[in-house]
Amino acid sequence: MRLAIDAMGGDHAPKEIILGINRAIKQFQDVEFTLYGDENKIKQYLEPTTRVEIIHTDEVISGTDEPVRAVRRKKNASMVLMAQAVADGKADACISAGNTGALMTSGLFIVGRIEGLERPALAPIIPTIDGQGFVMLDLGANADAKPEHLLQFAIMGSIFAEKVRGIKNPRVGLLNIGTEEKKGNELTKKTFQLLKDADLNFIGNVESRDLLQRPADVVVTDGFTGNIVLKTIEGTASSVFSMLKQVFYKNMKTKMAAMLVKSDLSDLKGMMDYTEYGGSGLFGLKAPVIKAHGSSNANAIYHAVRQAREMVQHDVITKIKDAIKQTSETKGGI
Repeated sequence: MRLAIDAMGGDHAPKEIILGINRAIKQFQDVEFTLYGDENKIKQYLEPTTRVEIIHTDEVISGTDEPVRAVRRKKNASMVLMAQAVADGKADACISAGNTGALMTSGLFIVGRIEGLERPALAPIIPTIDGQGFVMLDLGANADAKPEHLLQFAIMGSIFAEKVRGIKNPRVGLLNIGTEEKKGNELTKKTFQLLKDADLNFIGNVESRDLLQRPADVVVTDGFTGNIVLKTIEGTASSVFSMLKQVFYKNMKTKMAAMLVKSDLSDLKGMMDYTEYGGSGLFGLKAPVIKAHGSSNANAIYHAVRQAREMVQHDVITKIKDAIKQTSETKGGI
């Protein structure tokens, strides 16, 4: 198995990217890597190995670049070369912590979309209180969506949850403003019926206030709503920990209390640590494309590699292709 890595994408590239790759090399003996980026900078952090190839380029797509224009004009950018390697069959999957829009553009126009799949979906694992997490999609690839798109999201998420996360008969929920069947707008009402009729373990509507309790193993929504939910969760978690820190450092008494519960607070923070879950899969493409968080550290990159490896091992893309084809034939085409 060979994975293509954008070594220059992300806030802490290339150092954290390469440190994560070093760990992955030791752990996954069946994986080889092709790193795209500045060779001299990469070699500063890369440990000696025979399972890594470096393709030098000093062209990078930045976080401020306009995605479509950047992909078209920067043909030698590390992200573009990475995606092209997958398209050419030189790599089985790819990972980048760079510009999200540019990665989605590279995925769509270079890697290519699965036949019969109308919209790809960004699907991260959302941390939960029980430490298990759940797959949520779409979280930003599409601002607008149709009911048929959400049905396809549910199918892809269910396959990923079963094959990669090892969840037998994963529960699928539809994000809505209430749990009753008739709740919501036209999109959710029509989607509810499609999911109800599909060959899925559909448990009905779920509300955003219950998400961290893991009401389902897969939660589907449109990209606009999903992205708002994701950023709300991230912002709330960050604010809560900041408030706790202010309370515990208020005076000597609270500082002593902080020392007593330090390990417990560390465990709590670890439960909500996105780095343990890898990246967000861009589902619906012809090969696994993983979007790691822009601020990814070495641990996050390591788990993104684990995620990509498992998707390749379990042939998730083929299973998605077959499921989408079967759904299209059943529904007379989506």
